[in-house]
Amino acid sequence: MPNRLSVAPSARRLTNSLRDIGYSFESAVADLVDNSVAAGADQVVIDIHFAGRGSYLTIADNGAGMHEDQINEAMRFGSRREYEDGDLGRYGLGLKTASLSQCRRLEVVSRGNRLSSPVARAIDLDFIQTVDDWVTLDISEEPEALESASLINGDRGSVVVWRKLDRLLPAKSPEGGWARRRIEGLAPKLEAHLSMVFHRFLSGEAGKRISIIVNGVGLDAWDPFGRDEAATETLDVDEFEIEHGDVSDTVTLRRYLLPSREEFSSREAFEAASGPEKWNRQQGLYIYRANRLVQWGGWAGIRTIDEHTKSARASLDFGTTLDEAFNINVAKMRVNLPGQLRKMMSRPVNELCIAADAAYRRNNQQAPKEDAAAPKKSFVLGGDESGAAIGLALRTAAARTGNFAALEAISTLIKDEMPDLARHLGFD
Repeated sequence: MPNRLSVAPSARRLTNSLRDIGYSFESAVADLVDNSVAAGADQVVIDIHFAGRGSYLTIADNGAGMHEDQINEAMRFGSRREYEDGDLGRYGLGLKTASLSQCRRLEVVSRGNRLSSPVARAIDLDFIQTVDDWVTLDISEEPEALESASLINGDRGSVVVWRKLDRLLPAKSPEGGWARRRIEGLAPKLEAHLSMVFHRFLSGEAGKRISIIVNGVGLDAWDPFGRDEAATETLDVDEFEIEHGDVSDTVTLRRYLLPSREEFSSREAFEAASGPEKWNRQQGLYIYRANRLVQWGGWAGIRTIDEHTKSARASLDFGTTLDEAFNINVAKMRVNLPGQLRKMMSRPVNELCIAADAAYRRNNQQAPKEDAAAPKKSFVLGGDESGAAIGLALRTAAARTGNFAALEAISTLIKDEMPDLARHLGFD
């Protein structure tokens, strides 16, 4: 047997590299909320405190909490914890990579039951830079850790604290007014993000209702599909069997056509339904892993975003058994649709977009003012209305028979060589 040599990576260098794994502030906080949900919490309280260089963020939950051996393992990069089906975690990196993407010091305080004392650990990048070793600090007796432990509401729970917010505070004048505005401006964006990503948990649709509070504001679920609007249309549900290696599971596609502005119950409801990125960029697929939204907006390469299809949205659900098939990233913000699934989804997605396009054109068509005394015009085959209807029928038939790509090629040719006919059929 050959000799084995230890080639552990440099802690100093690798921890710095892991800071740039791709988290935004909102996605980093969401990754920590995942841990709270996985721990069985039904309340998560997030507070962002501005104190100049001493600014910090806390995330407290009333989940299962951790004992000493559990918290030690949780602070390991690539923890050895085994994840069960349905767990929101995956790689054993989220707590560390998400936190350190935003701060230089991560503290975790936890209590496993009412009879045990809180235990606290910290990862401090400045200390790691000095010792170049994979070191976790026991801070259980430090005053700041004891203060954080007071945020545990109940017999058990955990508190995560971010300190040294170098990625959130400006390098120059971190005590100034601009720094304060920057920190205070984080909360509204975070509220919108969490309301969307965890909307099924906030509403109870995921099976258990949780409460998320940001700077004293309780969050309401933001439903991307406007299902509380009477005019929202729900199309047929599609299920697809996906195989990856020796794993096979079902993926579910649900399609929705949101109302036009005039059909919404109120102008405020219409504006709220537009979402954080507004109508055009919020159209498309909303992909859920174990009820947690991981990717939204756009059509995952099946088709492009179009003004005419901005009312089309669809949910796509997969379980954690298909993580490798979807190639989910560490930040749980991006997935890649399996090639077999992309082909199977082409027809229902294009069918949804055809319906959205038809609704857009119908709602935006200028109705001519008619003289009540004038005789009604009879419908003449070949008129503008007839041409649009024929074009819509062709697109729908092509989608249902799997020939949409062929129709697109035909419509492109007609637009190039017979533009008047293209306009007549609504292909422009």
